[in-house]
Amino acid sequence: MEREIIMYFKKLIFSLFIVTTLSFGGSVLYTLDFTKQKDGDARAWLNAKGFKFLLDHEEFSTKFSKGKLLISTRSDNAFMLGVRFQDGKYLNNIGSVKIEWGVDRFPKGADWASGNNRLAIGALFMLGTEKFSSGLPFGINPAPYFLGPFIGEKEVVGKQYLGKLYKKCGRYHCISNKGRSSTVVTHFNIDQKFNKEFNRPTPPLTAFAFQMNTNDTSGGAQAFIKKITFYSK
Repeated sequence: MEREIIMYFKKLIFSLFIVTTLSFGGSVLYTLDFTKQKDGDARAWLNAKGFKFLLDHEEFSTKFSKGKLLISTRSDNAFMLGVRFQDGKYLNNIGSVKIEWGVDRFPKGADWASGNNRLAIGALFMLGTEKFSSGLPFGINPAPYFLGPFIGEKEVVGKQYLGKLYKKCGRYHCISNKGRSSTVVTHFNIDQKFNKEFNRPTPPLTAFAFQMNTNDTSGGAQAFIKKITFYSK
């Protein structure tokens, strides 16, 4: 009887391993590990890795601290840090992404339910090259399809949200409410989410970014990222 129980648990563990591998463990397409960087300003290192600093980036601090890429601001503004892959180097056959990140301080007043769509930290995954209207006049600032997982203080974990713009091509997902410096390990299946929400095959990943937005809030925000890894299907 004991032998049968042991064999049962071995099979169960093996099955769980297979499910995890299939869901999040294809081959690694791209990875960045911030945990081994020396403490100090991160801009030169990030520039060398192809990152661009966008929006009100002068108002934000980006530094390596205790094995983390730390992003923070004390004022109300918006920041984006992203990589655009060159044609021919897109991440084809994209499956999932694993992010190790967290929030030290949420912006006061951020509340997607009331229409104040602000966040301490979020990711954006741009898919394909076809562009769609932002919803702004004259068709300015079009964008490709994108998915945006984020850590929200008040938002419903697992819920899909629409932004005020890019309603045709953009979807946001709250993946956690944890704060107080807790490390959140996010497994986000890009392929499954895209298929479900846009009802078409998933295009290649052409760019990705991290964002922080404290507009119309107070107290600023602080968040960190340890590592990001993209996997194939």
